[in-house]
Amino acid sequence: MNSDFLQLVLNRQSDRAFDKSRSIENEKLEHILEIARLAPSACNAQPWKFVVVTDKALAAEVGKAAAGFGMNKFAKDAPVHVLIVEESANITSMLGGKWKDKHFPLIDIGIVAAHFALAAESVGLGSCIIGWFDEVKIKALVGIPASKRLLLDIVIGYPTKEKRKKIRKSKEKIISFNRY
Repeated sequence: MNSDFLQLVLNRQSDRAFDKSRSIENEKLEHILEIARLAPSACNAQPWKFVVVTDKALAAEVGKAAAGFGMNKFAKDAPVHVLIVEESANITSMLGGKWKDKHFPLIDIGIVAAHFALAAESVGLGSCIIGWFDEVKIKALVGIPASKRLLLDIVIGYPTKEKRKKIRKSKEKIISFNRY
């Protein structure tokens, strides 16, 4: 058993406080992006585009747009925002999705977001996957076409708070073998 991976998963948390004075090294960011790029997707469709916001002023504006209605106030302090835009799936994924009544790109983007979060943790960075934000404003700030869906904003930075103990449902509540 790979206890290193288990430890990585145990350490990873949604960080909501970042060191404003520390920027992320390019090598770390490139490493995270490469791991995410290699994430699996239905029929290898890779239905995503990553818009990586590293410019300080722009990151602050994107962070403000993610902090609407009192939510995600911490986003304005994150040095990097990775915006995940849904792109068209390939024909095999689209046909399979129609046949099975599933929208595979949403599943795929969930998988790639997990890769981002674990990759960030693996290089000593914190992250938080945000789905609540002013989509119209962020799209305008970074030039995402109005016709595209901006699904997630993953904020990445050096965390300033201690790790928390994970609270999860018991195995008995969520796992069964051979029958529901």
